[in-house]
Amino acid sequence: MLAYIFKRLLWMVPTLLGVLLMTFAVIQFVPGGPVEQMVAQLQGRDTGGEGAAAAGSAYRGRQGVDAARIAEIKTLYGFDKPPTERFWMMLKQFAQFDLGKSFFYPKDVWGLIQEKLPVSISLGLWTFFLSYLVSVPLGIAKAVRAGTRFDTLTSLLVLVGYAIPGFVLGVALLVVFGGQLQWFPLRGLTSSNWEQLSWGAKVVDYLWHIALPVTASVLGSFAVITMLTKNAFLEEIRKQYVLTARAKGLSENRVLYRHVMRNALIPLVTGFPAAFIGAFFTGSLLIETLFSLDGLGLLSYESVIRRDYPVVLGTLYLFTLIGLVTKLVSDLCYVWVDPRVKFDT
Repeated sequence: MLAYIFKRLLWMVPTLLGVLLMTFAVIQFVPGGPVEQMVAQLQGRDTGGEGAAAAGSAYRGRQGVDAARIAEIKTLYGFDKPPTERFWMMLKQFAQFDLGKSFFYPKDVWGLIQEKLPVSISLGLWTFFLSYLVSVPLGIAKAVRAGTRFDTLTSLLVLVGYAIPGFVLGVALLVVFGGQLQWFPLRGLTSSNWEQLSWGAKVVDYLWHIALPVTASVLGSFAVITMLTKNAFLEEIRKQYVLTARAKGLSENRVLYRHVMRNALIPLVTGFPAAFIGAFFTGSLLIETLFSLDGLGLLSYESVIRRDYPVVLGTLYLFTLIGLVTKLVSDLCYVWVDPRVKFDT
């Protein structure tokens, strides 16, 4: 087992290097970089990524900006060095977990992630826990009552929820419950008078604000976990050891929750670490934009549009590393849940 873990850890290094190298290479050919945007600002033009891209990679809009000023701008952003040297410097920084500083925010990348992370955690953890707390019991109930009217009706409901995109549902919730009925707020995670509220009032205010975003995010995830749980339980219920347990006179609840559940939940348990860690770092761009939540999803989108390369590469490095480690933990869960799995062989 230790040899397998060591091999997996070694394989993470070339995987990380490959992801960073491909992204860094693509960035070199993307127009509208920070130098072009700064030139556009000096000329009083549009500073957006698309507007700066119109200037062309050869800086056709440099009229009125002398070459010495452009050289200063390149030095400011580090583009006075060749790409190979910049890539090597970036790798040395990342090896020390220094993600660099943003081009457009007066903060480093770590500070930006820490600032945006609470919003994504709030949305992600609620989505994660509600998905599992509702879908797993529902999947078990559907497996026990397979083929009944309850099974058909619940399958129809979860599949309809899966078919509705989260942002479409979010718009509908905002229009109906936020606009017409005015039961819920339209934006943000807290009210403007949050600091003056008591502890209990803060909890109620937070839940009041998070209700619509979580509903829009969680509805589509019910179908996958519910159907996976149902199919896993059905497969185990039809096996010979279940018939043997029933023939010995064991109660149906003991057969289901003592014998079937341990084997049926293997696909869910092994995917649990990835889903749990993903809840901390997964930002939904459309949901965050729709409900004016300033989280990681919106940060990633704005970084790409504004060509904020340190944020793009820094967050990519961090999320890729976390994803690789989480994948290893998920694989090790197979051994923990099912001792018959032997990676060494």
